[in-house]
Amino acid sequence: MKLHSLKYNPGAKHRRKRLGCGESSGLGKTSGKGHKGQKARSGSGVRVGFEGGQMPLHRRLPKRGFNNFQFQDKIAVFNVDDLDTRFNEGDTVSEETLRLSGLLKGRYDGVKILGDGEISKKLSVAVTSVSSSARAKIEKAGGSIEITKKVVEEAADNSASEKDA
Repeated sequence: MKLHSLKYNPGAKHRRKRLGCGESSGLGKTSGKGHKGQKARSGSGVRVGFEGGQMPLHRRLPKRGFNNFQFQDKIAVFNVDDLDTRFNEGDTVSEETLRLSGLLKGRYDGVKILGDGEISKKLSVAVTSVSSSARAKIEKAGGSIEITKKVVEEAADNSASEKDA
């Protein structure tokens, strides 16, 4: 086999469509773009939802309902096998130690541990929430779990106690 003998498989290579090469080619004159108008011009086309300048449907209809996206809690999620690979026997797993280990980056309202994978080390876990399967696996390995309050709830509790005083 030599380089000059290599060929594409039959039907794998297509000739490019040569537009505007005479009327008998079938793609001459208007090159398959029909007659005149915005869609026949070069660089043409309109964006999705454009209705020729008429007020588009998505702006004609009223906004309805409530969107809670900006108010929902952003929870960082980790599995027990993540903890098993990153932490040593007897370590404490908390938001601070997760940040120091490089697992947690950015702003979060809480940390949740899920039960995917296996854990073989005895760890002390102090996070916002833990799934039931993760709780069973951590306790089976001899570890302990402490559920901490969210920072937002603590701030709300403090402001409520200041008002009472």
